[in-house]
Amino acid sequence: MAGNILIIVLVISEPQLHTPMYFFLGNLSCLDSCTVCTILPKMLAYFLTGDGTIPLWGCIAQFYSFASLTATQCYLLAMMSYDRYLAICKPLHYACLMNTKRCIHLAAGSWINGFIGMSVFVMLISRLVFCGPKDIDHFFCEITQIVKLSCSETKTIELVLTVFSSIFTLPPFILTVTSYIFILKNIMRIPSTTGKKKAFSTCSSHLIVVSIFYGTLMLVYVVPRTEKLRALNKVFAVFYTVLTPLLNPMIYSLRNREMKEALRKFLKKCI
Repeated sequence: MAGNILIIVLVISEPQLHTPMYFFLGNLSCLDSCTVCTILPKMLAYFLTGDGTIPLWGCIAQFYSFASLTATQCYLLAMMSYDRYLAICKPLHYACLMNTKRCIHLAAGSWINGFIGMSVFVMLISRLVFCGPKDIDHFFCEITQIVKLSCSETKTIELVLTVFSSIFTLPPFILTVTSYIFILKNIMRIPSTTGKKKAFSTCSSHLIVVSIFYGTLMLVYVVPRTEKLRALNKVFAVFYTVLTPLLNPMIYSLRNREMKEALRKFLKKCI
């Protein structure tokens, strides 16, 4: 939370960070902060008090917030990788292709698609009838666990879940990987060995975090569900709900030279 909020404050307050890359990073930090606020407070309250009860409407609201933010992040990460592709592979056209208007459209499109898409899905969930066991075998209101408790016919909603999950993970993941393949090809042309190693290190760390995020989501929601995968659902969930919001500020921003300089200037102003 501290890392992500710090990035948001720096991106807003420091003029040197008013660029497309940091605009998208600010959006990513906002998404990570909101995701953490959606899941962890209730989980921590349960650890402290032992009271894990949540009303049905609260459970659906938590799922809607989490799912919308996660769907938004899937597309935002793809926009960020496309931005880096343009900056590295088409530097002469970058300012024209990634202007302020286009950045706002891409970011807004990611947010709108995520929240509208999940609104349709939540409407289907709200029609489910619950009359049996009420224990959710998870640390938040995860959709497969909610559907499992329903007394209604769930084949349709399970099919819709797979379709929606595929739409929100596969296309952005393919775009992200494709962008990084072109970026890595471009890096290989750098004559300096030191520069090549530094660029490769940065890109590979980005790609690892992105792969963890998309990969665990796809294992839970897209890949056919076997008993072994179901048993690991909670482990995978830790990766995309806790680990990636923790790693994103460190990987994308806080070790960046421009971000460190902006932080120094900001601290001088405050002191």
